[in-house]
Amino acid sequence: MTSRKEDPADVSRTWLVTGGLGFIGSNFIRLVLRERPDVRVINFDAMTYAGNPANLADVASDPRYRFVRGDICDAAAVAAVLAEPVDAILNFAAETHVDRSILDPEAFLRTGVLGVRTLLEAVRSHGIRRFVQVSTDEVYGHVADGHSKETDALAPRSPYSASKAAGDLLALAYGITYGSPVLITRGSNTYGPYQYPEKLIPLFVTNLIDDATVPLYGDGLQIRDWLHVEDHARGILLVLERGEDANVYNIGGGNARTNLEVTSQLVESCGRSFATHVRHVTDRLGHDRRYSIDCAKAHALGWTPRRDFESGLRETVAWYQTNQPWWRAIKDGSFAAYYARQYAER
Repeated sequence: MTSRKEDPADVSRTWLVTGGLGFIGSNFIRLVLRERPDVRVINFDAMTYAGNPANLADVASDPRYRFVRGDICDAAAVAAVLAEPVDAILNFAAETHVDRSILDPEAFLRTGVLGVRTLLEAVRSHGIRRFVQVSTDEVYGHVADGHSKETDALAPRSPYSASKAAGDLLALAYGITYGSPVLITRGSNTYGPYQYPEKLIPLFVTNLIDDATVPLYGDGLQIRDWLHVEDHARGILLVLERGEDANVYNIGGGNARTNLEVTSQLVESCGRSFATHVRHVTDRLGHDRRYSIDCAKAHALGWTPRRDFESGLRETVAWYQTNQPWWRAIKDGSFAAYYARQYAER
């Protein structure tokens, strides 16, 4: 194993970001372009439903940014984009929503396993110096008490989390078998601007702005640890620059809340009534009750979250209120069919 302890300015500076038009990937690219002036970013994205060019419209003309459309499962497309020397690959590409994985598991397995394998082979053949697999705390499964550590056994309980766990294990296996320079980050529930409006916070905020009801699963007492997307991006950046090969790093916000509590805050922030705007719907199949992760390893690298949940949530609500054209373009399209399929019978 090797460890990168040098100054970030010494790290060579062309990075391939896969899935960079998505929520976390686009926020990561924006952070890098703002705070790492010597880094060039190639954004490689298949432009599936959540890959939105509008997420990075503000940096599209930056000379240090280049977009290439491509699928991480396509080895030829990956090889073509790597014809230009690249020092690091950060893999954000993934199907992301548990509910969608229940409806269509195959797409998640394709991207989360076969796509990761394609990238890992490219790391070997092109001599890439760092590969960061961006994963999730959901791979640990339901955590009845305490906090999941990176060495804990994985116990995924949905097709989404199972595909992410498989990708993690494959990356670690390449590290052991081939000496590939792999690192894994496992983030907690992430929120903030540019999040596709299928997840709890953006879905509820946009529904409430339109004076519509919001679908709260079951009793709403599921517990999640909320992490602002900028804090998540900073954690991934630090792991890239300071992490030790063949290691996993948990990145959590330290903001444990029930879904019911978050819903109440959103309703209040939007000036709506809980009694009239919240409807309890049938719970998700196999819904994990609680996630919680120990982030001591990331803290030891020097990372701590900067955003407290209450102010971060208020700013997020304000962003969706101010940027209605961004999310209305999504919800006025194919999203409506998905929403009806997901919630009409519940």
